[in-house]
Amino acid sequence: MNRLISIPLIALFLISSITAFGHGLRNLEIEKIKSNYRSILVPPLSATDSLTAGLMTISPETEMSDQVVIELHERYPFDMAKVETYLSDLRADGSWADINYADTRRSGWDPKRHADRVLEMVKIYKTPGTRMYGSVDLKEKIHRALGFWFKEKPKCLNWWQNEIGVPKTLGPACIIMEDELSESEKEGIIDVVSAARFKMTGQNKVWLAGNVLIRGLLQEDAQLVKMARDTIMSEIAVGRAEGIKSDWSFHQHGPQQQFGNYGLAYLSGMGFYHKLFDGTACRFDDEQESILRSFINEGYKWVIWNRYMDVSALGRQLFHNAQLHKGYALAFTAAGFGIGGFPVSGNPLVGHKHFYESDYTVHRSADWMASLKMSSSRVTGTEVVNEDNLLGYYLGDGATFYYVRGDEYCNVFPFWDWRKIPGVTAYEDDAPIPNIRKNKSKNVSPLVGGVDYGSGGVSVMTLERDRLKARKTWFFTDDFVFCLASGISSDSLPEVTTSIDSRFKRGDLSVFVSGRWRKVDGEERFNSRMMRFHHDSIGYVVMPTAPLVAFAGTKTGDWSDFMKMYAPARVEGDVVSLHLRHGSRPDGASYRYFVLPACRKETVARFDPAKQVKIHRDDDDAQIVELLLPERQMWVISYTGEPVKVKGKPFTPGQPGIYLVEKGADGLISNIFTQFAI
Repeated sequence: MNRLISIPLIALFLISSITAFGHGLRNLEIEKIKSNYRSILVPPLSATDSLTAGLMTISPETEMSDQVVIELHERYPFDMAKVETYLSDLRADGSWADINYADTRRSGWDPKRHADRVLEMVKIYKTPGTRMYGSVDLKEKIHRALGFWFKEKPKCLNWWQNEIGVPKTLGPACIIMEDELSESEKEGIIDVVSAARFKMTGQNKVWLAGNVLIRGLLQEDAQLVKMARDTIMSEIAVGRAEGIKSDWSFHQHGPQQQFGNYGLAYLSGMGFYHKLFDGTACRFDDEQESILRSFINEGYKWVIWNRYMDVSALGRQLFHNAQLHKGYALAFTAAGFGIGGFPVSGNPLVGHKHFYESDYTVHRSADWMASLKMSSSRVTGTEVVNEDNLLGYYLGDGATFYYVRGDEYCNVFPFWDWRKIPGVTAYEDDAPIPNIRKNKSKNVSPLVGGVDYGSGGVSVMTLERDRLKARKTWFFTDDFVFCLASGISSDSLPEVTTSIDSRFKRGDLSVFVSGRWRKVDGEERFNSRMMRFHHDSIGYVVMPTAPLVAFAGTKTGDWSDFMKMYAPARVEGDVVSLHLRHGSRPDGASYRYFVLPACRKETVARFDPAKQVKIHRDDDDAQIVELLLPERQMWVISYTGEPVKVKGKPFTPGQPGIYLVEKGADGLISNIFTQFAI
């Protein structure tokens, strides 16, 4: 009898315990998460550090659409004068006259500024120490502005703003103001954040789950909070189709490197949730923290130089000051994990890394950094989304950037000839840049890859698209980057060019002629003979393979030409550029040049290419190149896998790839290689 009674009694006890735990989660964990939310978004006014001090030297932007940059700007001190303008200009219905609520742009959507202003006003209202802390007038106008949004329900043609951007802004504002919201306002914000659902992949999945989390917190729904938390955490993984890749790059929108766009938003968001769930049962576990730390140390640290993010890591987000903003956003996120190593100057990370999943190479010496962005039949070069990056068709065709200070290319984009992005071989044509949506920015050749060796490495790109072909190779050492190409061919009429560099002018562009240096002023053309140039601590030694054009002077441009979120406005800047001309319908054209970063004119003047590199073979089947200093290295780039002879000795690669060969007991052997994934 007792045994029969004991079963329902135990079941009743367990049900009671589970119910009590559920209430405990709702009452304790949810309130702790809300408290963390408020403390993160409303930090003490006195919080200062070296990163914040550095950020304060950068003038705030007035036109923004990147969520990471918007959140970075929330770290700036409150602009009380600006907020007073918000209050004085707020209309009776809760709207602002300077916001176009009928805006149809997909990027830089104007009504989003309404939500941004509400969040800023709420933070000031709830921050002790501000002169508007607890202000009755400010409170009334916050409610008025919220009321307008909840009544009018502005919608963007871009789903992202409706399901992610606006909920991610108004949701936190209402969590901060929760104790002062009316029932109708609570219903209004629940309606806004309810646009988000669990779906999609990568960072979009995380953003959406984060907004579902906000709804769960506002509704005090413990199950929904846990589901949102688990969904967010499910993206802390390595090796999926989208997200963190096994080489510690990041992919989104297919096989496409997205360090500065979705990847940074992902990492920044995970940094936020790391703080948000601290001290609760939802906190990150050791494995999740380890993955995120490795993502920073093995991935992101490579793409930052003196707090500037590499241009090729920005993706389509070529915004004003993007390199700086992305660099600082990353540094702040890393600091939240207790990770440093992002100094204003000096390079604590030296070495060479080819991100094999992304066709992306970074070389870092003690004094300079170089990057290379390629594409292949496996990896997409770039994209156009929401009218961002309208001119970037060639950004994945071997774009090569060289940094000493870090700011060499910051905001140079309006002054570029977008067919002459540094390192790129392309057509010179007066016709519009091809539309990426119709003509995907993807090289069709699989013969693309790179290899790390010691402090340097080799990267190769076989370019095949738009009826243009070229075999392009880069050798990275701590003294120079040696760039060569052969087989440059096209049956199209427009002339083919290769850009060596195009950057802001800092001092004179000098050319070494007849034993002395002289200034280049305007545009000059040089015949096919060895030329030496120097500009802003960068040297260029160009071998006699093609005519060269040098330019030093003023260019004009417009940000809205390639980023439609900006209002049209002509700007001008001084730039220098070097490019080679291969002619119309080239058949087997080539180039060979050295770039010597962080060097003096004297070094460029006495630089002897013959003492650095010896080319043994350069044809359709293979390139055999010997680096002579500081140690001899014999590199074989095989495009067919067929046997070749190296200094008279046979070597059989087996399949296309990059091989470092040396003498073995029975002939030549490969010491290190990477096979092209075909």
